Amino acid sequence: MNTANLQLEGLYLALAAINEALVAKGLLTTEEIGLALRRAEAIATGDDRIVEDLSPANRDAVCFPIRLLQLANNPRAQQDLPTFSQLAKMVGQTKEPYNDQM
Repeated sequence: MNTANLQLEGLYLALAAINEALVAKGLLTTEEIGLALRRAEAIATGDDRIVEDLSPANRDAVCFPIRLLQLANNPRAQQDLPTFSQLAKMVGQTKEPYNDQM
């Protein structure tokens, strides 16, 4: 496996833990974090370069970390944070098709 991929897996889990800590300290709510992540995904999927120049698989790659963090932000997940592979599987299971794939 590519070392960069392993580093990114660690980074995503670290960001999920930071988000959890922000909620635990009362600095942000899960709803506020969720809103920020939804905004990030909307910006990513609304970027003309991404929509016009990238395949649906590459668009999914751009949105993958955002979607993973959205799932990790789920209050149920915070009680027992799933592993990276569990979160990655959930991202694939919950992915919506793009409008141009219909």
